[in-house]
Amino acid sequence: MVEHPLMQLLQAVADHGSISAAAKSLSLSYRHVWGQLKQWENDLGHELIVWEKGQPARLTAFGHKLMWAERQTQARLAPQIQSLRADLERTFALAFDPQVHVLTMYASHDDALVKLQEQTASQGLYLDMRFCGSVDAIRALNEGRCVLAGFHTRETTKAKSITAKAYKPLLKPGLHKVIGFAKRQVGLVLPKGNPKYLKNLKNIAAQQALFVHRAQGTGTRVLVEELLVDEGLNLKDLNALSHEEPSHAALAATIAAGHADVGIGIETCASAMGLDFVPLTQENYRLVCLKSELDTPAVKALRQFLSAQQWVSTVQNMAGYTPHNSGAIESLSRSLPWWSFH
Repeated sequence: MVEHPLMQLLQAVADHGSISAAAKSLSLSYRHVWGQLKQWENDLGHELIVWEKGQPARLTAFGHKLMWAERQTQARLAPQIQSLRADLERTFALAFDPQVHVLTMYASHDDALVKLQEQTASQGLYLDMRFCGSVDAIRALNEGRCVLAGFHTRETTKAKSITAKAYKPLLKPGLHKVIGFAKRQVGLVLPKGNPKYLKNLKNIAAQQALFVHRAQGTGTRVLVEELLVDEGLNLKDLNALSHEEPSHAALAATIAAGHADVGIGIETCASAMGLDFVPLTQENYRLVCLKSELDTPAVKALRQFLSAQQWVSTVQNMAGYTPHNSGAIESLSRSLPWWSFH
């Protein structure tokens, strides 16, 4: 149980009836206990002890109420604290188990990754996952803050595209190894029934439909900018909300709440919120690690899990997803055709 130092002082005074006896029971000096109680009274703006010369020390009505509040709080928190203690004991026990692996991963938000995290844990592979933008995830990998990064790119893109400019400086053949994960549909997330009949970015810009962006540094933001270029548009042509959303789920929630007319996201999040979805393009979602980490037990265990039928079936049953080279090592220059040695 977590005990507040003031409550220990008050309980000792209530039990022993004097400051000196309370101090002795706590192995503290009289001067220290007296000073602490006076300081607390000053901070709280209420007297805690009835200070009458020649009389036993006793708690004021306010002091008794504080003690009651403490007991109520402890009673309510006890089950959660006990559960947390059990979780911590179990977690530290796993740390000493050679059959258990932990992989730190920074990744662009993806519903399939959430399912992966749930399923691998049952097999002793724990993914310590932090969701962020694709660009930020690869930077975290290169800075040594994680072992794996998750990122996504459009299936077909040009050598001098915005995608290439964003990722080429971050990924190096010979240094990085790409691991296949899945393909997914990305498109317009819309209110049910698509009341404005929106079908592409040009249509959205022409109608000045209220658009919700993903945050800077996310792979989806890179994709939006590339799709705009394809349509002969730029960011200024969109009637965008002033704030940006950190995940596909948050974007879908904003549209479901009626705060925006449209955004670009993944089909699973649109489906989960009962929203409409218009496919625009297909992406490859991939994992990347340093070459030096590829044969470590944890990464090998993950690759083995990704290639198993259990995981392939999971992906097949997700809206807008298709298994693709799951767990396989892909050539950086082949899987990212805009990458060249020039």
